[in-house]
Amino acid sequence: MPSTKEYADFILEQLSGLNDITARKMMGEYIIYYREKIIGGIYDNRFLVKPTKAAREKMPDAQLELPYPGAKAMLLVDNVDNRDFLKELVVAMYEELPVAKRR
Repeated sequence: MPSTKEYADFILEQLSGLNDITARKMMGEYIIYYREKIIGGIYDNRFLVKPTKAAREKMPDAQLELPYPGAKAMLLVDNVDNRDFLKELVVAMYEELPVAKRR
């Protein structure tokens, strides 16, 4: 089931306190970028982030979930109503993320 535009808009609004947050729609899902690095995405109306050390420290009880069959597991963000938490999470993850590959 593809993610809804409403859920994607909600997550992007929650992250709007950060400069340089962008999203790219891809096959019904959304890839989320922060300062040109992929932090995660929205898959089946779930906000999933890459399982970096910082993300694991901020969310020690987070479940690993597959965004889609055959993909690498990502961490489920269940505290999406807390803008301050989301900002801290993304900023903490940034240095650990690789630069997105250019197409």
